Amino acid sequence: MWRSPDGQPPWARPALLGVAALAGLLYAWNLTSSGLAPFYSTAARSMTESWKAFLFTTFDSAATVTLDKIGGFLWPQALSARLFGFHDWALTLPQCIEGVISVLVMYRVVRRWQGAAAGLLAAGLFTLTPVAASMFGHAIPDAALIMCLVLAVDQYQRAVRGGRLGALLLAGVWVGLGFQAKMMQAWLIVPALAVGYLLAAPVTLRRRLGHLLTAGVVMVAVSLSWVLLMTFTPKDVRPRVGGTSGDSAFSMVFYYNGFGRLGQSGNAAGNTFSTDGAAKSGGGGAAQSGKRGGITASDPENNPAHKLVGERLVRQIGWLYPLALISLVFGLFRSRGRPRTDRTRAGYVMWGTWLLTTAAVLSVAPVPHTAYVAGLAPALAALSAAGAVALWRAHRADGGSRAARLVLPAAVAAQASWAGYLVAGQADFAPWLTPLVAAAGLLAVVALGGATLARRLRARRRPLGALGLAAACLALLAAPATWSLSVLDKRYGGSSFDAHAGPFGSEPQGTFKLHRTPR
Repeated sequence: MWRSPDGQPPWARPALLGVAALAGLLYAWNLTSSGLAPFYSTAARSMTESWKAFLFTTFDSAATVTLDKIGGFLWPQALSARLFGFHDWALTLPQCIEGVISVLVMYRVVRRWQGAAAGLLAAGLFTLTPVAASMFGHAIPDAALIMCLVLAVDQYQRAVRGGRLGALLLAGVWVGLGFQAKMMQAWLIVPALAVGYLLAAPVTLRRRLGHLLTAGVVMVAVSLSWVLLMTFTPKDVRPRVGGTSGDSAFSMVFYYNGFGRLGQSGNAAGNTFSTDGAAKSGGGGAAQSGKRGGITASDPENNPAHKLVGERLVRQIGWLYPLALISLVFGLFRSRGRPRTDRTRAGYVMWGTWLLTTAAVLSVAPVPHTAYVAGLAPALAALSAAGAVALWRAHRADGGSRAARLVLPAAVAAQASWAGYLVAGQADFAPWLTPLVAAAGLLAVVALGGATLARRLRARRRPLGALGLAAACLALLAAPATWSLSVLDKRYGGSSFDAHAGPFGSEPQGTFKLHRTPR
């Protein structure tokens, strides 16, 4: 991970270690008190007592009925519990490790694409995404999914740079392993990888299509391996499939946990788990199963037009929306007319497709748990980091146009205004944050604008530019960092039922202080 053909500046490695250490601190701070979701932890315990239960991810150690989903995300938890004993922290530890791996791989992927500075910023922004700060600190399925998807992008990037089939096959394997963790949600990345490779791989169109077809076969084979195991194993020697009355793994994966949920309420219609493997409905389902639902069908946040900007989700994932979208448009505009294989444009296409595809699906599908939106975090962090560096370079470029130099102040103004709006809506949480974001954003816009004017007047502009950059970073990072760092206070760390940092729902909303609440 540390060496690459294009090299790294001397400050990159220690800075990355600092970011990784911060990530490890956030994810592991509440390790010993992370809590367990009874539904999943019961299955994890069963998987530690029987290898048959481990293989089939069953709810009980006698291996009579599976979970109502593929339980691949529990394999690391069960192995950890076998090694260290059945404790809260033993089941949470694998997610902490998955989070740190994701941060390190985010750096490597974005560094290859846009350089070390962008890579570090992407790793930092990903670390300081509130939903990620909480998710990786609890035994939640989405942690394994996100790690697998980031590793898939890492291999895709190697494939697209040289037209390498082997690397593309490994990307398909990682997507397939992500499918074992969260089923069809892992496939949301497939359009991005396919479009990116088809656009930019330096081989003929016929070979590109052949490579994609071959990798697709591998991805589907790995994805459906557990489903096929359940399908072709005689019913008298395997457990019953949970979540479906038809004892069909395909139905459980693609209907009960897939297309059948479209149009349902945010808490997945209150389905409960029963030991006969069927899905039952009832008002007390969430409590009985140990799975807590989200919003109801009548909640206005079910409206696709504003679900991802609604009160429930936006402060967990949406701090970077303006910067990411501005960066995507700016990057695609600046790279127009370049060769088909241009890596910069291919990166914007891939990350942009990931972001927009995932956002579109989440807008129309039920989001019973906040952790679902963590699938947006890698794309938001990568686009925001790459765009910020590209905008800064355009602002400083001597030969650039005046319009290009003004995009950075405009982007900072938009980002600071959005962050200020979100902060003001939760002003009782960190009352000092609203004036800080407003002042930093205003100072950044004025200083960057002053640097542009000084350029025209041929005056000294470096101090203004440096001041503007520092203020812009503060305006960009202050709010999401505050929400993410709040996990150091156990009141705001989320739970194994739902990942969230900061005030959320019925959580206490007093003034935030960096301390651990006494037990």
